[in-house]
Amino acid sequence: MKFKIKSPIVAVVAVLFAVGSLFAAPSSAKPNIILIFADDVGLGDVHCSGGPFKTPNIDSLAAGGTRFEYCYAMPLCEPSRCMLLTGRYPFRTGLVGNHSDPNLPLPTEIMIPAVLKKAGYVSACIGKWSRLSYNPGKWGFDEYMSTRASGRYWAKASGPEYVLNGEEKSILPGEYLPDSMHNYIVSFLERNKDKPFFLYYPMEHIHVPISRTPDSKPGGNQGQLYTDTIEYMDKLVGKLIAELDRLKLRENTLVIFTGDNGTAPNNVNLATVDGKPISGKKGSMLEGGSRVPLVVNWPGTTPAGKVSKDLIDISDFFSTFAELGGAKLPEGVTLDSHSFAAQIRGEKGSPREWVYVQLEGKSYVRNARYKLTNGGELFDLIEAPFKERHLPDSPENREVRAALQKILDRHPAGKDSGGDAKAAKTGK
Repeated sequence: MKFKIKSPIVAVVAVLFAVGSLFAAPSSAKPNIILIFADDVGLGDVHCSGGPFKTPNIDSLAAGGTRFEYCYAMPLCEPSRCMLLTGRYPFRTGLVGNHSDPNLPLPTEIMIPAVLKKAGYVSACIGKWSRLSYNPGKWGFDEYMSTRASGRYWAKASGPEYVLNGEEKSILPGEYLPDSMHNYIVSFLERNKDKPFFLYYPMEHIHVPISRTPDSKPGGNQGQLYTDTIEYMDKLVGKLIAELDRLKLRENTLVIFTGDNGTAPNNVNLATVDGKPISGKKGSMLEGGSRVPLVVNWPGTTPAGKVSKDLIDISDFFSTFAELGGAKLPEGVTLDSHSFAAQIRGEKGSPREWVYVQLEGKSYVRNARYKLTNGGELFDLIEAPFKERHLPDSPENREVRAALQKILDRHPAGKDSGGDAKAAKTGK
């Protein structure tokens, strides 16, 4: 059927409208969200944040996006993962250490996939679930391929080693589990490319036990194998980005890379920053225990090559993802999450004035310059992450101390049932 346009003006308007429709993306489009949550990756494990290792794919994300210099996780994995998924500090959820997961109740707590689901998102958790209560499906993930153990790379002789949508599976002889997880991610992307999706990708890398990768050469020592593991982690990041390009999803996909805590004690001597050792390591209440790399990349939206000094903690992902996805925050829930969606878009936003870190009965709060522990110690962080200078209780420092103490008073550190001292020593 043919239509005749009688007016030349109407004809011009029609043509302009048609051309505009071809090139204008709908303003209501929801971004896909991919959160790569690497295991035991501190500042010195990524080249773009000062580490000595080769991580060209992560570096490329930083070059094409924004790198945040001051991102804080908890010093151990379980409280970090819980804080990320709930947007709440450990003393609120009860998950204050690596052995307090029974304290995390359903349905009292709400995780981000359940919030995004109401906004039309489909979600998947592919990677390390750790010992968090229940399974990812119970918390709102539509699909999951997850492990409860850390550092699962090759087959063991201990029975089922991961769970695929409720079904226990064993790693097959010769199978490298991170590769299989990547393949499942590709399947998830292919099946959901026409929907807004949230992919939570808690990588197995680079948790101990460090072992060979499919690219490792025979005879490498532990230092070489650690390097191999970091480089393979970076390779998987590159393969994921390549799949987004292949599926034409890249332009509308926000990709975030960060770590769950600092570098493990076993390898902290290798993970220097700009050639210098940093203060602390995984399990400690020093900078190296919680300060992690954070790279945000969303082509055409996130400023390229920018380095931000805004304070971020990983509870902030909850509100940020909800805002970007047009999802309502849960009612009747106290959130500690502070959205940095504006900074992702290149705007000033309203940055945090402080971050809070907690492990067992220890805690601290830090602002842009100073840090106060719940043991009453005040530190100057002007030389962090390399040095943390203890400040005496003097009249000059009392104003800073009083301001930080008010924050600590509102954040009482809970105590864990035990086990974190061992975890801090062994890196497990």
